[in-house]
Formats: sequence, structure tokens, C-alpha cells
Amino acid sequence: MQHAMITRTLLGALLAAALAGCAGASSKPASAKPRSTIVRVPAVMAPQGLEGVIGQDAGTLTQRFGAPRIDLAEGDARKLQFAGKSCVLDIFLYPVTAGQTPTAAHVEARLRQGGAEADRGTCIREVESR
Repeated sequence: MQHAMITRTLLGALLAAALAGCAGASSKPASAKPRSTIVRVPAVMAPQGLEGVIGQDAGTLTQRFGAPRIDLAEGDARKLQFAGKSCVLDIFLYPVTAGQTPTAAHVEARLRQGGAEADRGTCIREVESR
């Protein structure tokens, strides 16, 4: 329940930022440098089944999965979205301490058709193999 609420809140905030950014959007990619000294430490998912994703920075993730379909930043938070044939993989990055590069703290996966929750590990393997 708490996980779904956090996800909805973050997704809502990211969507609002994306819509607000449409008016003055820049084609410049999101900066990996933190923008403030105030950090809200997220609840980092356990890496079990997500080895090689949780704790990785955006550069490492794009080397592994290719160019993201969406690269969205809001403050120090960042969302990278990758897509496979049947699933969509959202990776949320946050700095764990002030001044630190944001790293993957949360992963969501869903089916492209219908949007139902998908197995994260299966989706990671699918996106990686494309």
C-alpha cells in the first residue's frame, strides 16, 4: 500500500514537471549533478532480483539498456524509462546524500498492453536483450 502511494506521488510529480517543462523545454539532457544540498533520502529497494540496477548511476544504466525512451528530471530526482517488446521499465534515481550523483533507488515494470504490473527481473532481461 505504502509502495503504491509513493509510486503514485512520484509519478504525479514527474508528470506535473514534464507538463510544466513543455512550455520552456530544452533538448539538453538532465544533468547528473545534484542541484541542492537538501536531500530526501528515498527508501531504496532491496537489490534482490535487481542486481546491476539498484545503486547504479544513469551512465551505467544507459550503457546497459541503451538510450532511454524518457529521461526526466525534477530537482535531484530523475526517471529513466526503457521499453522492451512487451514491457516498460521505469528506473527512479535519487542522490542518497547531498552532493552525490543520483543512483537507482526504485524500479517499476509494467506490460505495454494494458499497463498491468510486470515482473521486474523479466522486464530487465527483456529490455537488456533488445
